Amino acid sequence: MKELVEVVAKALVDYPDEVVVTEKTQGKDIVIELHVAASDMGKVIGKQGRIAKAIRSVVKAAASKDNRKVDVEIV
Repeated sequence: MKELVEVVAKALVDYPDEVVVTEKTQGKDIVIELHVAASDMGKVIGKQGRIAKAIRSVVKAAASKDNRKVDVEIV
């Protein structure tokens, strides 16, 4: 899941070198934290959060194969 979020985020931002993705496992749940440059925050979130919702939807769909719950947090 971490790699999926990283690839999507790097495709969206102007500074792909500053994209940092961390993954924390809590039982069956996974928390993925996405850190981007301050100037790229709007591009990752999108208008009314549409891009962020799309990223979360894609990750949840990929995680459903493994019967895991994944939460993506944009920091």
